[in-house]
Amino acid sequence: MTRIGTRIRTKRSATGPLAVLGSLLLLTACSTDEAVTTGTGEGTEGGSTSLGEPSDLVTDLEVPWGIDFLPDGSALIAQRDSAEVALVDREGERSEAGTVEGVSPRGEGGLLGLAVDPDFPENPHVYVYYTAASDNRVARVGYDEDTGRLGEAEVILDGVPAASTHNGGRIAFGPDGHLYVATGDAQDREAAQDTGSLAGKILRITTDGEAAPGNPFDDLVYTYGHRNVQGLAWDDEENLYAIEFGQDTLDEVNLIEPGNNYGWPVVEGPGGGDEYTDPLLTWEPSEASPSGAAVAGDSLWVAALRGQRLWEVPLTGDGTVGQPRDHLVGEYGRLRTVVATPEGDGLWVTTSNRDSRGTPAEGDDRVLGVPLE
Repeated sequence: MTRIGTRIRTKRSATGPLAVLGSLLLLTACSTDEAVTTGTGEGTEGGSTSLGEPSDLVTDLEVPWGIDFLPDGSALIAQRDSAEVALVDREGERSEAGTVEGVSPRGEGGLLGLAVDPDFPENPHVYVYYTAASDNRVARVGYDEDTGRLGEAEVILDGVPAASTHNGGRIAFGPDGHLYVATGDAQDREAAQDTGSLAGKILRITTDGEAAPGNPFDDLVYTYGHRNVQGLAWDDEENLYAIEFGQDTLDEVNLIEPGNNYGWPVVEGPGGGDEYTDPLLTWEPSEASPSGAAVAGDSLWVAALRGQRLWEVPLTGDGTVGQPRDHLVGEYGRLRTVVATPEGDGLWVTTSNRDSRGTPAEGDDRVLGVPLE
């Protein structure tokens, strides 16, 4: 059951087919399935976007996780289990950009988030979040446009607790130019409430791995009380939305405000009172288990793993959301990551059927190009 809730203590896109590939996706629109919804607070119905027919852009990947676009329209794709980064150029040709050293894949860990420096190519760097032998880390990696190859990884942040599950892993540059890092509780529930721990947090750091100016606790922590955030996206008004796995009861879409406590493990879903920030929207894990997030066409798009669908959440522009609708239900299996095209007229959506919990089809894992119409 989907529930839209009111938010408390309110206030306060990194997204990335390539131009040529986008032109190949002018296909017929398909209908959408409306999600079962129950409003528990304020919220408008919102609009709905028609999707064109999905098309395979890249196939035979090893659990594609982080994706970002370079200024020339090519894309880099991090693969969780192989620690390899694939490069897809504007013509759709795939090559290998390199392997990130020091990655120790296990369980839900491995090579996870990827973000291109917003000042590229003046700052020719790519940032990655990965699981090492003892912890999770963020590294800055040089990237050579001429060769299409990655250089050595320089660790800028380490000591993020790691486990076989709940590693978080999504990273994205915000409108302020700082890097936001989503971490999980690493199976230590109480660490999410400890602002001295890096587990169960959204961190906000500089490109050197230092605490970004204006952070609420004068350290790396931006928000806390998170179980396992794996999606970050900003709308045109610079509202930040985070997508979070619940445990057994409710997955969440949260509006992120600096210094706020999002309740885990004390609260799962709404009902936290004045001490904890309620989510904007919740789903039962069977219809979501959400991972990636992107903003395009006045909607927040959320990829669902266990739910095996793509959720569309209309955005109202004031930090609230409308009634969600689901698309591609059961058509491609588990969906991990969604990013918007640089032109904003389509989405890239990755499957995650080779992550030990899915049923791989021929060509999995793949990146789907989905036009917005």
